[in-house]
Amino acid sequence: MSGSVAPSYRAGIVALLGPPNAGKSTLLNSILGQKLAIVTAKPQTTRSRILGIHSRSDGQIVFHDTPGLHESAKLLNGVLNDAVGETARGADLALILVDRTHGWNAAHTAVAELVRAGNTSAIVVGTKSDLVRPGSGVVWPPPEAGSLLDILEVSATTGEGVEELQQRILIELPESPPLYPEDEITDRSVRWLAGELVREVMFEELGQELPYAMAAEVIDFDESKPEEVTIHVNLLVARNSQKRIVIGAGGAQIKRIGIRARRQIEELVGMRVHLKLWVKIDPKWLKNKARIEELGYG
Repeated sequence: MSGSVAPSYRAGIVALLGPPNAGKSTLLNSILGQKLAIVTAKPQTTRSRILGIHSRSDGQIVFHDTPGLHESAKLLNGVLNDAVGETARGADLALILVDRTHGWNAAHTAVAELVRAGNTSAIVVGTKSDLVRPGSGVVWPPPEAGSLLDILEVSATTGEGVEELQQRILIELPESPPLYPEDEITDRSVRWLAGELVREVMFEELGQELPYAMAAEVIDFDESKPEEVTIHVNLLVARNSQKRIVIGAGGAQIKRIGIRARRQIEELVGMRVHLKLWVKIDPKWLKNKARIEELGYG
């Protein structure tokens, strides 16, 4: 199904679509060569449309990493699903990511319907190809994807198929000058990315004990001193019992969160970081659309 190499400079918007844990954020980070989207083993950790800008000599691919499309009556999930639909409609091309170890499911069918409704061309990308074992019983290529543009396989871990995917994407993008300055990799601020790194550590440390009602809100990002930044972050939970879990016995848990998050943020900003964390009970944020959007989700 693959076409020829793109003959001239091309640029456009590519939507990364699929259910939770399909490998969207991992693929984005692999292509950019930098950690932009948080990646955990917990489902539904991506809450925002993250713009990842990949500039090459032959074109610029502007990726929109989206939350995983899933079924739930909760307001947050509704906002996230709306964001997925809006991104799909506004893209030049959609990538429907399918975990090769699990195969096509109802969420992929829903995503395919979104892109067809928006008249957006779509390529099906099988992710985690390095984890596929003979006799797994997973049907590939999925017959439901037969009407879409192309079907490819990649492993973001080993890099297999990633360059071929990029070349295939460029064929489908319009001839255009760069959409963004070529030295930029995202439209998100360092302040916002720092908050996401804190939230990633929260999920990894507390995901088995707390529900997904946790959030990280950066309330101050002070760069006034040379070669260092001071960051104040509120860790939002719904109940006092959850606050006690986040803090831990003698403050041990929140100290672990702070140490891990600080190291990751220092790698991001390339300077010394003073990270101050507070746990705040905010039971209503999940029920308030304006508050959800204020936190940068959706």
